[in-house]
Amino acid sequence: MKPVSDTRRSTKLNAKPRKRRSGLGGTLLISAAALIAARRLFVAPFSLAGKSVLISGGSRGLGLALGRELLRYGSNLTLLARDEAELRRAESDLQARAAALRQISGQTSQVQIVVGDVTQQADLERAVEAAISTYGQLDVVANVAGIIQSGPLDNVTEQEFRDSMEVNAFAPLRLTRTALPYLRASGGRVLIVASIAGKAAVPHLSSYSVSKFAAVGLGQALRAELAQDGVLVTTVCPGLMRTGSPRHAQIKGQHRREYALFATLDNLPLISLDADKAAQRTVQALIRGEAEVMIGGPAKLLRVFQSFAPQLSADVLTLLNRFLPGPASSDVALRGQQAETPLTRANPIKRKAEQSLNES
Repeated sequence: MKPVSDTRRSTKLNAKPRKRRSGLGGTLLISAAALIAARRLFVAPFSLAGKSVLISGGSRGLGLALGRELLRYGSNLTLLARDEAELRRAESDLQARAAALRQISGQTSQVQIVVGDVTQQADLERAVEAAISTYGQLDVVANVAGIIQSGPLDNVTEQEFRDSMEVNAFAPLRLTRTALPYLRASGGRVLIVASIAGKAAVPHLSSYSVSKFAAVGLGQALRAELAQDGVLVTTVCPGLMRTGSPRHAQIKGQHRREYALFATLDNLPLISLDADKAAQRTVQALIRGEAEVMIGGPAKLLRVFQSFAPQLSADVLTLLNRFLPGPASSDVALRGQQAETPLTRANPIKRKAEQSLNES
C-alpha cells in the first residue's frame, strides 16, 4: 500500500500539467478574442462606392443577385459569362436598377458585359482589360462562376471531376492572378464563392464537393499571402440558396428522381436561403474583409456539426445516402431543365427564383 504522503505528492505532480494546459488554453482564447476585437476596431470597412467590380458568372443566379446588391453601394460592374443572351438580359436588368438609383440618390453606377469562358485565360484577360479600360481601375474580383453535378458517385466520371475543378477552383485562381497587379495597386478585395459542400462533403455532390474544398483552400492560401500587399480575400460558404440554378445543373443517374430531389430541397424555405439575403450577407462579409463566412443557418449548423462530431457527421451522411436514388446503367448527363417533372415545374417558389434571377 502506498504511503499517504506519496499519494499526495503523486496527485500534486499530476495536477500541475493540467493547470498549465488550462492556463494556456485560457490565454489562447483571450488572445484570440483580443485579436478579433482589435481587427473590428482598427480595420476600416471597405467602401464600395465608385469601385470597379468584376463578377464572373454575373449573368444569372447568385452572380446577378450580387450585382444588384453592389449597385446599391454605388459600384461599377463588369459581368463575365459565356452566354451572350443571358448577359444582355442581366445588363438590361442592372442598368434599369442603376438608372432608378441615380434618380433617387444621384449614384452614377455603370454596367458593362464581357462574353467569355472562365476556363480560357484569354477571356479572363479580356475581362480584366475591359474593367481597366472603362473604369480606369479594378478594385474587386468576385469569383462566382461555377458548375454543379448531382448524382451517384458511380455515374460521375473522372473527366467531370476535372471539369468541376477547372471551373470551381482553377478559374478563381487564374482570374485572381490575372487581376492581381491592379488589385495590389488599388488595395482591393477578392471574393471567392465556395459552398458549405466545401466544408462537409454531401452525398451525390462528390465532384462539386471536391472542387469546393479546393476553392476553400485556395481562399485560405490567397488570404495568407496577399494580405501583406493590402489585398484581402474573403471566402463565403453558402448553404442551399433559392437562385433557380438547378435548371442549369448537370444531373446524373436516375435523372428525373435525382433532379426532383435536388430542385425540391433547393427551394424549401426552411432549408434554403433567399438569394437576395445571401447576396446581402456576402457583400457585408466583403466590406468587413472577413476571411471566411458561412452563409445561412443550416450551413452554419452543418459546419459546427462536422467540426465537433466528424464521426457522427460521417455516419449521418452515410445513412442519408441510403435514401437517395441509386445509380443508373448510363453515365449520360442531362441539364436540370431536361429532367423537369410536373412536380418540379409546378413549384411556385422555384419558378419565382428562376424568373427573378435570369435562370428560366
